[in-house]
Amino acid sequence: MTTKVVQDNPSGAATMLKAALPVLPGVNLLPGIAKKGGDLPDLTLVREGIAVDPAHVAAYARVCEFPTRQHLPLTYPHLLSFPLQMAIMTDASFPYPAIGSVHLANTITQHRQIRLGETLGVTVRPANRHQHAKGTVFDLVTEVRADGETVWESTSQYLRVGRGDPEAPAERDRLEIVPPGPITWRLPADLGRRYAAVSGDHNPIHLYGLTAKAFGFKQQIAHGMCTLARSVAALDNRLPEAATVVAEFKKPVFLPAKVAFGSRIGHDDVEFSLTRPKDGAPHLVGRASAL
Repeated sequence: MTTKVVQDNPSGAATMLKAALPVLPGVNLLPGIAKKGGDLPDLTLVREGIAVDPAHVAAYARVCEFPTRQHLPLTYPHLLSFPLQMAIMTDASFPYPAIGSVHLANTITQHRQIRLGETLGVTVRPANRHQHAKGTVFDLVTEVRADGETVWESTSQYLRVGRGDPEAPAERDRLEIVPPGPITWRLPADLGRRYAAVSGDHNPIHLYGLTAKAFGFKQQIAHGMCTLARSVAALDNRLPEAATVVAEFKKPVFLPAKVAFGSRIGHDDVEFSLTRPKDGAPHLVGRASAL
């Protein structure tokens, strides 16, 4: 296993440029840039001594509408993981382009709340490559530690569309759509740019209509992790300190948009959905449960 220690947070702009190169005609044929598929690298990236900036947490909370707390929002550690995820996907050894990979699902386990001021370590590795009816699926697995204790974990599941296996079992689809309640959200056209500013995820499909059209979308789309964070924020007072949140990303949210939020409280969990008001088509379905 190759383990690399990352001293500083990878540059978002430089990483996004590297991510774009494998999808540029001609450039994508060059050695070291070409992505030809195949096995995942046995590569783990580690970053230690991360001091979270309270001002950055507050900015993230404002975008995703979390209340002010003395601990990190449940979805915030994804932002610590994301630069390492991109560093792995833009590494010469990684077989698939980052841009164009579809975020299918995310599972987050918070073992305890992470207090503002704690020093953290983050580890990210790829895992679980397998066939899908529409291409190839792989995971990026994250662990966040405080004083040697694992306090937060996640698995981000991605699909690289291409030659698939029609006989492959369906991915997840185990979560039910929750009927919408009276709550609707108006998501502004600049939400992708606002979330990019706090998350570092400047994928062009989220920024402007023009940049999204260059990658086959009719207009810019919301980040899946932004809509998930907004949903978790809406449930903030219902979730225990130790919890697991599972979400599946369905139809993209084209910005600006109006979406309907629904939730259903069970015995030991909460199910939730974001749907399109005009026809009930799902954008996101999820479930939060106590550990």
